[in-house]
Amino acid sequence: MKYVSTRGRAPSLSFIDTVLTGLATDGGLYMPETLPQFSRADIAAMGMLDYQQLAFRIIQPFVGEDLSDRALREIIDRAYRPFRHRAVAPLVQTDTNEWILELFHGPTLAFKDFALQFLGQLFDHLLKKRGERVVVMGATSGDTGSAAIEGCRHCENIDIFILHPHKRVSEVQRRQMTTVLADNVFNIALEGNFDDCQNMVKASFASQSFLPDGRRLVAVNSINWARIMAQIVYYFYAALRLGAPHKTVNFSVPTGNFGDIFAGYLARQMGLPIDQLVIATNTNDILHRCLSDNDHTLKPLVHSLSPSMDIMVSSNFERLLFDLYGRNGAAVTELLTDRSAPLHLSEQALARARQVFSSYRVDDTRTVAVIREQFAASGYLLDPHTAIGVEAARRVRLSAEQPMVCLSTAHPAKFPEAVAQALPQTTIPLPAHMQDLWQREERLEVLPNSLSQVQDYMAALLSAGN
Repeated sequence: MKYVSTRGRAPSLSFIDTVLTGLATDGGLYMPETLPQFSRADIAAMGMLDYQQLAFRIIQPFVGEDLSDRALREIIDRAYRPFRHRAVAPLVQTDTNEWILELFHGPTLAFKDFALQFLGQLFDHLLKKRGERVVVMGATSGDTGSAAIEGCRHCENIDIFILHPHKRVSEVQRRQMTTVLADNVFNIALEGNFDDCQNMVKASFASQSFLPDGRRLVAVNSINWARIMAQIVYYFYAALRLGAPHKTVNFSVPTGNFGDIFAGYLARQMGLPIDQLVIATNTNDILHRCLSDNDHTLKPLVHSLSPSMDIMVSSNFERLLFDLYGRNGAAVTELLTDRSAPLHLSEQALARARQVFSSYRVDDTRTVAVIREQFAASGYLLDPHTAIGVEAARRVRLSAEQPMVCLSTAHPAKFPEAVAQALPQTTIPLPAHMQDLWQREERLEVLPNSLSQVQDYMAALLSAGN
C-alpha cells in the first residue's frame, strides 16, 4: 500500500513513512493510493469479531507488509486494553431507532483515545525498531491533547509538545493534560484560538530548522493518516451490531476538524452500507455553511460550550476535497492556496458531497436544552458535543426505518459547565481513575501567539534534554 499527497506534488510513501512524516512536503495530507474493498459477504463474516479482532481486519490492508500480522495484533491489543468497557465502543438506545455510540471509555474519556492509544503504541514499536528519537508536536481544541499525552507519555523515544488555546478548553480537559508531569511531556497554553495553534503546528512541520540536529517532528493531530485509519473501525463495529450489511446504518457526528466524520465517509467507500452522514456543527458552522450554501468563508472563531468543535479551519476537509475533485492534487492546491479568499466548491463537487452528507448547526442555547430534554426523557446524560450530534440527527435524518447512530465523543464529566446550565442540581462524578484530578499538580507554559517564541521554547528544552 502506497500513500499519496492531496496536493499531488510530494513523493508517495509507504505506510510506515507516512505515519512518521505526517504532513507531506508539498503541504498536503496523505491518503492511501487505493482503498480496501469489502463485499457484503466480507462484512457479514465480521459480525462475530470483537473490537480488537475487527480492528485488525480493517487496519491490516492499509498496513500491508510494513508490519507483521503478529506485531499489528500486539499493537492493537495494547492500545485497547486500557478501555473501561468490555465492548470498547458500546451502543445505547436513546429513542426509536436512534442509538448512541459511546466512544468515551478510554483512559481520557474521549473518542480521541481510539486513534491515539493505537498511534502511541505504533510509534513506540516503529521508533524502537529504528533506534530513533522524535518530537511530537500537536494542537488541541481540548481532547486530542490529553489523548496524545496518554498515548505517548510512556514512549521512551518521544518528546511531546501540545499546544492548547489558553483559557479556551474546559478545566477538566486542561488538567488532564497539565497534570501529567512526565519528563517528556510539555504543555503550551497559547494566547490565541485553536486555529492559531493548528497553524503554528503546520508552520513548524513545513520548516523544522529550529529543532536540534538529529531530531524531527511527527504528527499526532488528525493530519496523521493513522488517526483516520483507526477511527474507521468503530463505524464498522457499530453498523455490524445493528444489522449491517443486511441493514443500512446512518451516522451523525459532532464535527470540528472533519477527521471523525471523514473516517465514516471512508468506511462507506470501503463497502459499509451508509446512506447518510450528518455533519453536526456548533456556532462555528463553516462546514454546515459550505454544504448548505456553498459558503466556506472564514469568520471569527466563537468560544462555545462545545470547545472541541471550536474550529474554523478543518484540516481533514482537504482529504474530502481530494476525493470530490477526482483526486486531482492541482485542483486541491488551487482551492486552498489563498485561505483568506472565499472558497466555493464546483457544482459537481458540491453535488457529490450532498449525495452523502447532510448538515445542521446547533447553538449553545439549543445544546443545553437537548441535554435537559434527553435526561428528562430517558435519564441519559449527554455531553454538549454529543447533544449537538443528537439534535442534528433528529432534524435532518432522511429515514426513520434505518438506524441512526449518534457518535458520543466525550464523557459529560469533561464539560460540567454545559451540564450545570442544563441540570443545575446534577453532579457528575469523575471516574475512579480521575477522582484526584483537582488535587494534582499542574505544569504548563503560557506563551504569546508567536511562532518564533514557541519554537525557541521548544528548542531550548530539547537542547537541555540532550
